[in-house]
Amino acid sequence: MTSGGTAAGEPINIGQLGIRYLIDGTATGGMGMFELTVPSGSPVPPPHSHTRNDECVYILEGTLRYSVDGVVRDLTPGEWMFTPRGSVHHFSNPHDVTACALIVLTPDVGAQYFRDVRSVFTAGGPPDRQKLVEVMAKYGLVPAPSR
Repeated sequence: MTSGGTAAGEPINIGQLGIRYLIDGTATGGMGMFELTVPSGSPVPPPHSHTRNDECVYILEGTLRYSVDGVVRDLTPGEWMFTPRGSVHHFSNPHDVTACALIVLTPDVGAQYFRDVRSVFTAGGPPDRQKLVEVMAKYGLVPAPSR
């Protein structure tokens, strides 16, 4: 079990996205690692930045479109991108197959962040944007300004 009570590998599903924590770093304030599964055309989080965390995405399967500060790349297995804290990043999967990526955060936001986001999405009706922004803020995530 991790510090948040999530058994290693227990899936956390938010809409079509799947998160499976491998290392929940919130117990030590250190690095965390999870697999992110993104089916083709899935709704994804809005562009955002982290005030407390650096993030690295490494592609395991499929192709994931990933952007950092406006630099957009279609990443394939073995390719990666780094997002320093404060940089706006975003991902999507406009391709025909499911993408799977390994995400490393340091320090980690933890599995509880994703459970809290899931609770906003499963509360019934459309997700409450204000509640989502509040959850994000609690963990140091900031939605990017709309263009």
